[in-house]
Amino acid sequence: MKRRQLMQTMAGLASAVLAAPALMANTKPQVEVWKDAGCGCCKDWIKHLEAEGFQVKAHDGGNTEARTRLRMPEKLGSCHTALVGGYAIEGHVPAKEIRRLLKERPKAIGLTVPGMPVGSPGMDAPIYGGRKDAYEVLLVLEDGKTRNYQSYSSKSSVKS
Repeated sequence: MKRRQLMQTMAGLASAVLAAPALMANTKPQVEVWKDAGCGCCKDWIKHLEAEGFQVKAHDGGNTEARTRLRMPEKLGSCHTALVGGYAIEGHVPAKEIRRLLKERPKAIGLTVPGMPVGSPGMDAPIYGGRKDAYEVLLVLEDGKTRNYQSYSSKSSVKS
């Protein structure tokens, strides 16, 4: 009788191990965001992430403290700071670039879109009349220096 129970247990564990990769692939990446409570563009950026398959936990306040804690240089700051997969995300970074970061896993602090460029995710509301300013997504390296990660022209549209 004990042998039968052991075999059933082992079969159950084997099934769980085989199913784990599929379950993990279907898990939404978790993003934690610190933002100003009344900021509409922050809310719109969060909607962009959720529409692109991210699960977001938002905090009203704490942006500056989060930026400091996550080692994102102040000069690269924007209106919200996020944490995903161990990386800091500052400002209106497209979901497409966050997914790329999580796939490539470079040695870096994270990504930033400094300032608030019109046409970036969250800064693309109807009030802007379809305007799209050129901007760069920067990879912030461990030493605080940056390099271009992805450029968006004024004619680009952000697609995932």
